[in-house]
Amino acid sequence: MTVEVIILAAGMGKRMHSTLPKVLHPLGGRPMLHHLLDTVHRIRPDRVHIVVGHGKGHVIENIENEYPGDKKESLINWVEQTEQKGTGHAVLQAIPAIDRSSTVLILNGDTPLLEAETIRAVCRPGNTLNLLTANLPDPSGMGRVLRDGDGNIIRIVEHKDASESEKSISETNTNCMSTGAACLADWLPLLDDQNASKEFYLTDIIACAVNEGVPVHGIPAPDILEIQGINSKNDLERAERIYQARLAGKLMSQGVTIMDSSRFDLRGDGQFGSDCIVDVNVVLEGKVVVRDGVRIGPNTVIRHSTIGDGCVIEANSVIDSATVGKKCVIGPFARIRPDTVLGDRVRIGNFVEVKKSRIGDGSKVSHLSYIGDSEIGSGTNIGAGVVTCNYDGTHKHPTTIGNHAFIGSGSQLIAPVIIGDGATIGAGSTITRNVGEDSLALSRVPQRSKEQWKPHNKKGQ
Repeated sequence: MTVEVIILAAGMGKRMHSTLPKVLHPLGGRPMLHHLLDTVHRIRPDRVHIVVGHGKGHVIENIENEYPGDKKESLINWVEQTEQKGTGHAVLQAIPAIDRSSTVLILNGDTPLLEAETIRAVCRPGNTLNLLTANLPDPSGMGRVLRDGDGNIIRIVEHKDASESEKSISETNTNCMSTGAACLADWLPLLDDQNASKEFYLTDIIACAVNEGVPVHGIPAPDILEIQGINSKNDLERAERIYQARLAGKLMSQGVTIMDSSRFDLRGDGQFGSDCIVDVNVVLEGKVVVRDGVRIGPNTVIRHSTIGDGCVIEANSVIDSATVGKKCVIGPFARIRPDTVLGDRVRIGNFVEVKKSRIGDGSKVSHLSYIGDSEIGSGTNIGAGVVTCNYDGTHKHPTTIGNHAFIGSGSQLIAPVIIGDGATIGAGSTITRNVGEDSLALSRVPQRSKEQWKPHNKKGQ
């Protein structure tokens, strides 16, 4: 069976109140159209036709950037709908590029929660029309499925055109259907726009099929959450929670402990080892790899990073594009910025910021420090309030600190500078020159005291 898919993605999405094309609004950190395309590719279609209109350049560029040189991208045929005349008109634009012997699956680009098994059940070969339906507790705004006395589907009436009795029907159209390409090509020119919206409704092909004696099969949606369409920011928020609940459920079934799945967000690709614990309000973005036995504290954000075995990420920490070794402790309130590599058993404490630096095994930066553009060896201790002064206003400069060095609290290291193995920097020093191995460096103004000092009188006394 040759399967061609048409995805309708031309709508502006006025109720989103956004200049961004509706199908590019993010769900789980990725545009909703990406999710639907990933699902479609699981059924191995021969061709995917995406009908675009509003913001077409943005949509095309976004998809091409997502699948550069990928086979998925090569299957896509872009179809433009220059005038927004309804779903029937949109599908008609794709017909010239479709083989008449194909089975055509039609999907809306704003239904990213559909599962592959569901659309596979709808995509049936043969001379039939197959329609995914759902019985909704509140079908407001949805097209109603009308059946005859024998239970056969005879047509779909859109909400705007429905009578009061028809509006009481709970079975609805989900905008997911399949049929033969030849039938579709014959039916679409028969549609008219004599309806409340003055549009060419794709759903009117149901009546065309019935008139020609083509069987119409209603396939119940296995889960009404799958068919959630997104037409507003409220819809998007509901879909996000459904999507996140799915992800959390899968992770918990694999052994991850999630303290509250309603307060967990995975916006990308998260891979977890065994015996991991994730506290509340944790956000993972992009590709995140969490090894065995990691504990992630509340209100933590991790982006594009790898966290090694046995690490503890304390509360309110941010880790971005970094590699963290085994048995490290980070936070609370720590910020690990891009291009940082931490060795094993490294301690990054409260209110410490590390940027574009490598820190060796067993080293500690425990309190209130900034480490930037630095190379730090193993077993080194960085005291509270230490700053690597890496920026001169024009260029960034490196700081190198050897193994088993001790940097006293409140010191500034003016880069470029090298601190040798085993060196000690006295607290409160400003280091502007290299310090040799096993050396002590001090840079302090001598302390002066004035006895019997009396402060200035307060104003008016």
